Amino acid sequence: MSRIHQILVVDDNPTNLKLISLVLEFEGHVIFQATDAESAQEIIKTHPLDLVLMDIAMPGMDGLSLTRLLKGADATKDLMIVALTASAMRGDEARVREAGCDGYITKPIETRQFPSIILGYLEQNGAPAKP
Repeated sequence: MSRIHQILVVDDNPTNLKLISLVLEFEGHVIFQATDAESAQEIIKTHPLDLVLMDIAMPGMDGLSLTRLLKGADATKDLMIVALTASAMRGDEARVREAGCDGYITKPIETRQFPSIILGYLEQNGAPAKP
């Protein structure tokens, strides 16, 4: 029996937030949206999530700082966090992984491939695949 996956998309760019959310909603996922670290933390406290897609460059607390905070707390240390970033320079993936991210996806996303990439992370996290 399949289950609905709950995914939080954290991105301060409204266009990116909308595109990513629409692509994943089309696949049947429940999407929560946050435009900054503070609103992301509120959603994480109140909803059981299967995955967080984390933008790295955000005003205020950036995505890597938020990831470190979440991975350092007992309640959220096992939350799967995948960096979703325009930073694709040499060393960026290592920096993202060192902060505690479980994966790394570069923007702009390829909308046809994105759902299967996300499903791979969900399956890796133990969330059953949808038929």
